[in-house]
Amino acid sequence: MTSKQAERLKAKITKIKKELAADKRRWRGFYDDSRGLRYLPPALYIKLGDYSGAKRYFNWFAKNFPDDMGYPIFLFEWIITLFKTKKMALAEQKALDTFRGNTYLFDAFLQRPPHVRNIREWSNWASKDLAADLPYSETDKELADFAKWLEGYMDSEGFQKFSQDFLASRQL
Repeated sequence: MTSKQAERLKAKITKIKKELAADKRRWRGFYDDSRGLRYLPPALYIKLGDYSGAKRYFNWFAKNFPDDMGYPIFLFEWIITLFKTKKMALAEQKALDTFRGNTYLFDAFLQRPPHVRNIREWSNWASKDLAADLPYSETDKELADFAKWLEGYMDSEGFQKFSQDFLASRQL
């Protein structure tokens, strides 16, 4: 990435933050954000490789949107950020939240064939189609260490038990 491209990404982040602040002023201390701007900065921080900036953003998000569970790709970006900032216990917890949101994302990231799951998907966020749109892959050089960790975490006894229990609860 050139310095000019990095500056453009930083400018986008600044613009989004200003728009969110204006939204909060407009609604007298609350956010409407029906456009979903609050979900955009993490991807920009990840492109920049600014994981500490992404972590600060996620902390702000959790404080200002405590009831917003996010959507699966946003949660996946949260896992990446926690991993890259060495918050492993939190990364594992966020991985469980992400799996609850979309059981196909991890396989999509690791470029594994999707498992056939005869489960009830409660929203379009839980579908295979969303996983197909995941902009991250194990082939991303910057995410190679994360891919190795995620693969190991998915093979762990704790995750295996969690995923089996979760999928059993969603069986049709």
